[in-house]
Amino acid sequence: MRLRLKADGRVVELRDGQEFPVQPSAVEPTATVATGETSSLAVRDLRRRACLTQMEFAAKLGVPVETIRNWEQGKRAPRGPARALLAVIAHAPDTVFQALAKA
Repeated sequence: MRLRLKADGRVVELRDGQEFPVQPSAVEPTATVATGETSSLAVRDLRRRACLTQMEFAAKLGVPVETIRNWEQGKRAPRGPARALLAVIAHAPDTVFQALAKA
């Protein structure tokens, strides 16, 4: 089965050169950063709520901008410490950014 993530967030199956929508039950539901799970939309929303560009957000977190892009495009998902840091940023962004600036 070949799947493709569309720009609008839909997942489609590719068969014989045509796209067929994947049933919602077959797709893992996206969760928010607050629940400990992250989706590409949650990372993008978190960055936008902080009023930061991808480059600024990456600099504040101390990661390459490509990492932020991959998270937001759904190519990769934050794991371990990054996921925990994003969860804390969701609850207290100013405090986290101040602490990271001092480090």
